[in-house]
Amino acid sequence: MTQLSTLRTPLRADVMAPPEKGAPGSPGPAPSPRFRWAPNWLRNVPFLLLHLAPLAILLTGTDARALVLCGVCYLLQMFGITAGYHRYFSHRAYKTSRVFQFVLAWLGCSAAQKGPLWWAAAHRHHHRYSDTPEDWHSPVVHGFWWSHVGWVLSPISAATDWPSVRDWRRYPELCWLDRKHWVPPVVLAALCFLIGGWSGLVWGFFVSNVLSHHATFTVNSLCHIIGRRRYATPDESRNNLFVALIALGEGWHNNHHHYQSSANQGFFWWEIDISYTILRLLGLLGLVWDLRKPGAKVLVFRLLRPKKQAAGERKPA
Repeated sequence: MTQLSTLRTPLRADVMAPPEKGAPGSPGPAPSPRFRWAPNWLRNVPFLLLHLAPLAILLTGTDARALVLCGVCYLLQMFGITAGYHRYFSHRAYKTSRVFQFVLAWLGCSAAQKGPLWWAAAHRHHHRYSDTPEDWHSPVVHGFWWSHVGWVLSPISAATDWPSVRDWRRYPELCWLDRKHWVPPVVLAALCFLIGGWSGLVWGFFVSNVLSHHATFTVNSLCHIIGRRRYATPDESRNNLFVALIALGEGWHNNHHHYQSSANQGFFWWEIDISYTILRLLGLLGLVWDLRKPGAKVLVFRLLRPKKQAAGERKPA
């Protein structure tokens, strides 16, 4: 398969194609009014409590250890989401061992954004229907609030779409982790408490978790309405520097929708992509390999401003 042919089909057809009609977990027909997707507040009590928990800093106070713990946990959680859940499990942008595959899944779970297979299935659904009525988190179709957090609270996103992750169902440890996705967050919370006490728990787990949630959510919301478009993709994806900084490189979203199976989302040297930098370091250690990158033809295909782009962006990352 050539690079240009993978622009629209970065995964096998049986993975990215819509599930069979009536199959368990299939997205079904295009939704009508969004009220049909109204949030289930009772089911989302843990999510709401997670967002209230940081208020406990008024009781626990703040110290240097707690702040460092918050930063470290945020980085680990975001790497688990960006390099693990997104670039590996959703798009298979590089290869790794079965053991490190589980490590990536565990890190992603520690961010409390459900399991790796649920996340990958939901993200593949987004790419199948990007910025159409069936896209669960399109701000273009459903508005900012819904695309940012509303869809997560809705029953439409409750279950894992198993037909969309056929390629991962053969790993029993991943299926177990997808069902028991609450285990890594509980372990992380316990470690934060052991290291930093109550202040460490609040900052290291709750504050970092809320921050990592909303850093991830901004990719869905902001990166489809604010930013610049380099490529003529069939959706409204945009490159956003702010989101790239807080989400370890995920903000180069128009790049990503142009060539989904790339391990780097910052295509040029000045597009900061922290996740890809870490992946390259892990590659030197032999933990990951075969990192996909866009070739020269891919970089100039579907450019919206060919002459200007070619003159100013000749050197890829």
